[in-house]
Amino acid sequence: MAKLYFKYGAMGSSKSAQALITKFNYEEKGMSVWLIKPSVDTRDGADLIRSRIGLEAHARVITPGQNIAEEYRREGRHDVIITDEAQFFTPAQIDQLRAIVDEEDIPVLCFGLRTDFLTRFFPGSQRLMELADSITEIKTVCACGRKATVNARIDGSGRIVTSGGQILLGGNDSYVAMCHRCWKQKIREQEGQLAVEGFFPTKDE
Repeated sequence: MAKLYFKYGAMGSSKSAQALITKFNYEEKGMSVWLIKPSVDTRDGADLIRSRIGLEAHARVITPGQNIAEEYRREGRHDVIITDEAQFFTPAQIDQLRAIVDEEDIPVLCFGLRTDFLTRFFPGSQRLMELADSITEIKTVCACGRKATVNARIDGSGRIVTSGGQILLGGNDSYVAMCHRCWKQKIREQEGQLAVEGFFPTKDE
């Protein structure tokens, strides 16, 4: 029986690489793969999925207004659907992927982030957590050696960013995977430094 899979991990956990390796494994067995990605992800080009280790492949781009189930039926029969950056799909589009699994009886493997830089769900990821038959964490580590769970957003000086829009495309120059403890500690250290530098008053003032 086909399943809807959600494979999530923090930034730098090789999600894209695993998606592309999975694609290769299916194709090596003579199976047809429909590789798709949301249109908002333009870091490596509109229709390109590229991993940090150099793997890459062209994918079908899906815009927020498109019905993935309808696009799949126009596309023709495939043996599996693989999606990268699945957190950027709308909740309705996750429902459409679920419908493909149920009605077409083919597996759908979704790779992506679970939460944003403030540790809050992306809408697409939340819907995947609600609907997926299989949920797997792709683990990576913080600089301290603990498991990284936070996609910490950083500015050009390496300071943790704690405000802004949910979506900001970027790689190692914009994000670093951290454990929650280090993330909170770094924020506290920054706040203390700002107080010392006089950017805002301390508790005693």
